[in-house]
Parts: sequence; C-alpha cells; structure tokens
Amino acid sequence: MTEKQQKFLDALFGEAKGDPVQALKIAGYAQGESSTRVMAPLKDEIANRTRDFIATNGPRAVWSLMNVMTNPTDLGNKEKMAAAKDFLDRAGFVKTDKIEVKSESPLFILPPKENEA
Repeated sequence: MTEKQQKFLDALFGEAKGDPVQALKIAGYAQGESSTRVMAPLKDEIANRTRDFIATNGPRAVWSLMNVMTNPTDLGNKEKMAAAKDFLDRAGFVKTDKIEVKSESPLFILPPKENEA
C-alpha cells in the first residue's frame, strides 16, 4: 500500500467521516481523481476497517439504548432505538429467537444408511 493510499484510508475513517471525495482531497489526490478507481484496490482493507469501526463503536449504540431506558420520555427515542438496534444488528449482536419443538411421539425416522464399503 502506498503512502497516499494509507492517507486516503486514514482520512476516510477519520476527518472525512466516510466521504470518499473529501478523503481524496485530504490525502492529496488531484482534483477530479475518481474515488472508485482509488477505492477499488483497497476494497478488502476498507471492508476490514469498516468491520473494526463498527466493532469499536458498538458501545455507543449500547449506551444509546441504555439512555432510552433511563429517560424513556425523551424526544427522538424511537429513532435512537431504531438506529442503535440496526447498528448492533450489523455488528453481529442480533436478537435470537428460540424455537421449541414438541412432539406427541418422540420417534424420529432417519434416512437409510448408505452402504459402508
């Protein structure tokens, strides 16, 4: 990775706040440079940094949920809850549903075994 690419990535996840055009300017690319062309060879690194960014900002989403629980009458809570939930879902902290299976007869019919040679 070149120094300019490194600066671009640092700007993209820092000062430019995710804006690739702004990150190009900050990193010193020429005006009119294609962000798509610059980003294409960096897609794996961008994906890795995005996962890291989500992971490191997950606690903010949790605190947002806790704040809603502490102050349930604050304006905008519905939107805060939706944003925090969506963020945590993307971070891999999804709500899990449990399914209980009951049967009148505890008999399971399995497929026949294949011949073992």
